Amino acid sequence: MKPRHPAPPVPPSGEKKRANRLAGSLSPYLLQHAANPVDWYPWGEEAFARAQEEDRPVFLSVGYSTCHWCHVMAHESFENEEVAALLNRHFVAIKVDREERPDLDHTYMTACQMLSGSGGWPTTLVLTPDKKPFFAATYLPPRSRGGMTGLMEILQKIAELWQQDRHRLLQTGSEVERALLDLESDAPSPGLLQEDLLRRAFEGYLADFDRAQGGFGSAPKFPAPHNLSLLLRLAKRFGEERATTMALQTLQQIRLGGIFDQVGFGLHRYSVDANWLVPHFEKMLYDQALAVIAFLDAYQASGAPFFRQSALEILEYVQRELSDPEGGFYCGEDADSEGKEGTYYLWSPEEVEAILGRELSAVFCRCYGIAAGGNFEGRSIPHLAEDVETLARKAGVDPQDLAALLGEGRKKLLEARSKRVHPHRDDKILSGWNGLIIAALARAGAVLDLPHLLETAQRGADFIVQRLRDETGRLLRTYRAGTAAIPAFLEDYAFVTWGLLELYQGGFDRRHLDGALELTGAMEELFADGQGGYYDTAADAEHALVRGRSLQDGALPSGVSVVALNLLRLGRLCGDLQLEARGERLLALALPKVERAPTAYAQSLIALDYALGPKSEVALTPSGEGDPPQELLAVLRSTFLPRTLLLVDRPGEEHNPLPLLLGKTPLEGRPTAYLCRERTCLPPVTRGEELREILKDC
Repeated sequence: MKPRHPAPPVPPSGEKKRANRLAGSLSPYLLQHAANPVDWYPWGEEAFARAQEEDRPVFLSVGYSTCHWCHVMAHESFENEEVAALLNRHFVAIKVDREERPDLDHTYMTACQMLSGSGGWPTTLVLTPDKKPFFAATYLPPRSRGGMTGLMEILQKIAELWQQDRHRLLQTGSEVERALLDLESDAPSPGLLQEDLLRRAFEGYLADFDRAQGGFGSAPKFPAPHNLSLLLRLAKRFGEERATTMALQTLQQIRLGGIFDQVGFGLHRYSVDANWLVPHFEKMLYDQALAVIAFLDAYQASGAPFFRQSALEILEYVQRELSDPEGGFYCGEDADSEGKEGTYYLWSPEEVEAILGRELSAVFCRCYGIAAGGNFEGRSIPHLAEDVETLARKAGVDPQDLAALLGEGRKKLLEARSKRVHPHRDDKILSGWNGLIIAALARAGAVLDLPHLLETAQRGADFIVQRLRDETGRLLRTYRAGTAAIPAFLEDYAFVTWGLLELYQGGFDRRHLDGALELTGAMEELFADGQGGYYDTAADAEHALVRGRSLQDGALPSGVSVVALNLLRLGRLCGDLQLEARGERLLALALPKVERAPTAYAQSLIALDYALGPKSEVALTPSGEGDPPQELLAVLRSTFLPRTLLLVDRPGEEHNPLPLLLGKTPLEGRPTAYLCRERTCLPPVTRGEELREILKDC
């Protein structure tokens, strides 16, 4: 029987001559190339020393283990003896896992965009022996076809130019290096923290919104949940119903579409069409985490159970497929199985009927659009044209009955699907991505009053402390097969701190707040530039041409944007004006770039929305008998309060009390809420309805 999660291929023991230098790697992506005839090196000085010694250019290939087109290029070119011979004869070849080394990925992706006008993975570059890129592309076929120049022709031409016209290549490399340095040193005067940028972002989203299908622009469409979280904040700030509509409609269309795995739950990477129907089938941990946070924002803002359920479904997938027994979380799952993209997720009516029987399958196929001929390569991607309640109303049946029927069918299909050849799972554990899912789990546990989710988040945080620290206590980036490696980057510190802050907001255990403060102190020492900004890489880490400063969001929010909000929230919780001032300074430094394209900096604008306020803090005290303030907490959890922080007095804690908790005692022996808005405190309240009333201005 084939394993449920196939491991990355490694060379058989009897074929040692075929194993290259990647065979000892931790990275599943590098291990996928360990049996290539290409004489691959991992990134390191050994490879560049050889390039210098033998006077060869460096061929650099950057990708990740769940990347479909990385697999295609590997099969077509890197397993090809002829391509390998050409590479081995004229180049020193290096493989990089972009998920292990976001610093290298960012630097050389920026170079790729400069040289070719576009970017993506696999990223294909040729460098001088001193790491300067002079050629860049993404996927290349082995030989020219369909208007695309082939890798073989490009390599042959570069090899000739290296011998005959090297000056031109070196000049290009130097020009790219100068451009990268200019980007890094671009430090315009700090901007002003003003509301106008938030209004401009709203207008930008409105102009780009797809009113029919949700989302922004045309195909391909990415979920980009942090954009939707920002829109809900803009709706609250400006009383703008159109912002709410954009966010909720987009989230609904994502949940109903083929981009959402209707049978096993969880989000695929993106939709290749404008209708959210046909996804790129890989699933990434960070997409799940950010989507959960956006769905929870939507649930609090709207009260609609649909969004609550959607968040829980995504977490069900994460816990079932991406959870490590020790408490950490894996990176993601591949798009491919059995050599083709999406095979694992597709159905025909005949397959469904064989599992569900004629009557149930007819209902299931009609609701989920599974039809003869299919909608993707002859089979169907399950999707919902409308939510179940609407489908039930149109069919004249009870919504709960239809939901139960479809739920029964889904579980049976999931069980049957689990017997198929499962896509490869990238089982490395990244500290930063784990910080994001910890934040999502902790927030869900708190908002939905589900303690087991808080416990799962706690186990994730414990895993980072126990497994992703070196002997000095320094945070590390990656863990796999019992080994942790690579000093962490700014985004790791930012995302783990975010997770710890949400854990504190969920359970009010001071350990998490203290851990967030400790990480923030270490981050300042390692990444600060002395002017109020931060580099992506630590001062003592290797730098490939530049240290890097990532401000713009991509599929992930930028590390700097998350740091800004962390500093603002930590400063407020701890009564530390210096931390708040650092957060505001960091935002001010970023704003000149944000002003050029506000919708590309959603997470920075989320931080700006918080910084502009009005900011509130609610301190809760137990009753005189120690009864927890459950009624008051329930009001706070059910309300969308993106600029409000919570603190709960926990008598008996050994820590010094937080300043905001000093002097707070229960009123008339009842659990009591003390609300302070912009450093002005309102009279305490003891009843949920009283608290709900005074929260209206928060």
